[in-house]
Amino acid sequence: MTNPSSVCVVGGGHNGLVCAIMLAKAGWHVTVLEARASLGGAIAPRTFAPGFQAPGLAHHYGQLHPKILKELGLSPKGGPPIDTIALDRSGDHATLGGTEASGNGLTSEDKKAYSAFKADYTAFAQALEPLLLNKPPRLKDMGRDDQWTLAKIGWSLRFGLGVPSMREFLRVGGANICDVLNEIFDNELIKGAIAADAVMGHHLGPRTPTSVLPFLLRTFSESHSGPTVSAHHGNHLASDLERIALSYGIELRTETKVERIRVVNERAAGVVLEGGESIDSDVVVSNVDAKSTFLTLTGACNLDAMFTHRISKTRTNGNVAKLHLGLSAAPQFEGLSAAQLQHRIVIAPDMRFVERAFNHAKYGEYSPHPIVDITIPSLRDPSLAPDGKHVMSISASFAPYKLKEGWDHGRAGFRKVLIDTIEPYVPGMEALIEAEEFLSPVDIENEYGIAGGHWHHGEMTIDQAFMMRPIHGTAQYDTPVKDLFLCGASAHPGGGVTGIPGWNAAKRILSLHQERG
Repeated sequence: MTNPSSVCVVGGGHNGLVCAIMLAKAGWHVTVLEARASLGGAIAPRTFAPGFQAPGLAHHYGQLHPKILKELGLSPKGGPPIDTIALDRSGDHATLGGTEASGNGLTSEDKKAYSAFKADYTAFAQALEPLLLNKPPRLKDMGRDDQWTLAKIGWSLRFGLGVPSMREFLRVGGANICDVLNEIFDNELIKGAIAADAVMGHHLGPRTPTSVLPFLLRTFSESHSGPTVSAHHGNHLASDLERIALSYGIELRTETKVERIRVVNERAAGVVLEGGESIDSDVVVSNVDAKSTFLTLTGACNLDAMFTHRISKTRTNGNVAKLHLGLSAAPQFEGLSAAQLQHRIVIAPDMRFVERAFNHAKYGEYSPHPIVDITIPSLRDPSLAPDGKHVMSISASFAPYKLKEGWDHGRAGFRKVLIDTIEPYVPGMEALIEAEEFLSPVDIENEYGIAGGHWHHGEMTIDQAFMMRPIHGTAQYDTPVKDLFLCGASAHPGGGVTGIPGWNAAKRILSLHQERG
């Protein structure tokens, strides 16, 4: 990797663009190859019917990590932070904010417990920052940088949290979210909404061991900027990254699908595009998921058999479906004000409901009573819909990738389940629908090129996290193929709109270049 002259980044999502910009800033010649018509990947909004535009896979998210924003010279953008409103059939809805909870059904004890819980778990998540903002350390044959990362983690836990909080962190870190919430809260709505956050996007129920970890990782991504509702936030972020990339001379090619990564003498030597065009490069960086990178683009013939087997066994099947609705008017949720409709609305009345929803996914069935996560982004941005009309964005879990009846047969049934779930809270819901788009995990796989249709490119559980992400042996962004690197959500620390995988990958590539140079 001495004096590299060029690098190809496969995939123009936000992590790929962050990585590309970091490398270009260091003087590398960078080409970004994106199969879709626009940059941004899963965060880019999509037009699903004439005049109606909805968010992509994420309909509420925060900012890139502040250190990355500073590095790239960007200012935070987006709307004001949103609350989570947990719906109750009796009308005693609960509002969960960044630090406080409110609602007629909440006792003063529950409100105090919620504030303390948010403070504690935000501190736990932030204590992980030295681990998340660096390549995960090896546990064998550690170098100085690995030792330094472990030392910083230890300092952050011991002195950042203090002894009592550190002990609590160590106690709950591998626990299930159900046990944790039952210890803290009496109110079922609070427990249901938090449990839904912990398992959303994953093949987990509240009682699944280590389900606290995904919640901590989610909390970390929200700790530096609360989630916001804005279909155009993804557009703004992609546009900002595109502008910066062009300023550094990066070549951006959209509608350019990579067919395979060229491997010559056991090293990545460039890519071959669909249609036959070949692009030579000194380094290839993949922003697509690990299974697609290794099994499809690189090919098992260029990999060790054991490595190929382990990659093929990673858990990457999605469990969330998206439903975008174009409505003739703003929906009227019973018991909610117009202002509250601008926030996030969740149907997960208790943890038993969430666990039972997960039970069906174990057997290849969609849940007849799914967790439903709703936003109405057009209330904040009227340009997303024709005058007087609105867009509703729905994420629904559990909807398994491997549906026994197949999604060609199952989509109509699950779509009906979703509308029937919402209808008791919005009488006349069906009559408001003018246009719609349903995306099963299989559709997400096909639309976004994500193997298994998993939001996060794979489960973010303890056995697929940190130094085990995506698997042991390729957790530090470099891979068994020399000069081939990962920079997407398959890599540490995983999914979410943080930019950290791309940032960490670029630092790793530059560090190796310096060592070898």
